[in-house]
Amino acid sequence: MSTRAMFEEQHLPAWKRAVLKVGSSLLSGAGGLSPHHAVHLAAFVHACHARGREVVIVSSGAVAAGRGLLYGKRDHAKPHPGAAMAERQALAALGQAKLMGFWQGLFARPVAQVLLTHDDVRDRRRYLNARATLDELLRCGALPIVNENDTVSVDELKLGDNDTLGAIVAALIDADVLFLATDIDGLYDRDPRSHPDAKPMPLVVDPGDDILAMAGGAGSSVGTGGMRTKILAAQRAGAAGIDTVLFNGTRAQVAHALGEDRLFGTRLVSGRSRIAARKHWLRHAPAQPGAILVDAGAATALRDKGASLLPIGVVGAEGEFRRGDLVEVRMDGAAQAIARGVTQYSSADIRRLARKRSHEIDAVLGYNYGDTILHRDDLSLLDAPAQEGSDV
Repeated sequence: MSTRAMFEEQHLPAWKRAVLKVGSSLLSGAGGLSPHHAVHLAAFVHACHARGREVVIVSSGAVAAGRGLLYGKRDHAKPHPGAAMAERQALAALGQAKLMGFWQGLFARPVAQVLLTHDDVRDRRRYLNARATLDELLRCGALPIVNENDTVSVDELKLGDNDTLGAIVAALIDADVLFLATDIDGLYDRDPRSHPDAKPMPLVVDPGDDILAMAGGAGSSVGTGGMRTKILAAQRAGAAGIDTVLFNGTRAQVAHALGEDRLFGTRLVSGRSRIAARKHWLRHAPAQPGAILVDAGAATALRDKGASLLPIGVVGAEGEFRRGDLVEVRMDGAAQAIARGVTQYSSADIRRLARKRSHEIDAVLGYNYGDTILHRDDLSLLDAPAQEGSDV
């Protein structure tokens, strides 16, 4: 019998939107995918939906599903080293449809496949498009199932990359929390397999390099089983102001308790709020050359009312920039920027929309990315930090 110390119950803060990352170890079975553990995780998601919460699943398992389709339970010879990556990509292509069918079989509501690569979140236009798609899927009641596009990716096929993808998606959709379902109980101060007196760590605030060092090397599995990638994911989510929760997805009672906001596992708390993290990025990330020019009324609305920037308040645009670029906002004729933000429209579009009303956007452009040029959530003031208490 194991003498490993167990995690005591702790209450989770209220949340509205979450990402649940599910690793291959919870989905793989003889000959492909197994629902043995997935049913408990699906029950957790059902409980969340019943409480009006939104969940996006980041799921591994496409390669395992493809292997099951191609080889069944039979052993197969490993390919020569030069073909190993190609084989994994082919298995991912074979297994992706199977993986989606697997998840659909666990839910009554429709599931939606969303395939991403790191390029989709590095490029600001593709980032905005991915965010808009996920937001719309959640709005219409679907359950997005996100996976890496392994058939064309190379670097993404490394161990633990879906932990990173989970953190990326959490930031992408402005989630409140990232749940990492794994086959271990949580984070311990030492490997509990070789140290019976290892102590559970139920709460870690702003995990830093000391916690990362405790997690061991990239291939380690310390009560930490591949824990390093999970700590790295928690750090990445934390930089966006998002907490991370580690829990044992193989334990039905743990998943059930989680649906009631009771955690038996580790909570890694971000050292900053989501808004503060976002505003910090908006203030300090490199901006594109050029600017959106606004009139005095729009500048006052931005500064004093925390408003979004509408086309009616725009005078014009300087320079050339694209939708999704980070740009400065200046009053027409002024040299000093008053704000920075992620633009919903290109400089060419903004020149055509200047002084127009939001309901005219479709008629002017023939398409519509929203009623605002800059949404207030994607905008940070530069000359009035006291009014942005969440700014850092």
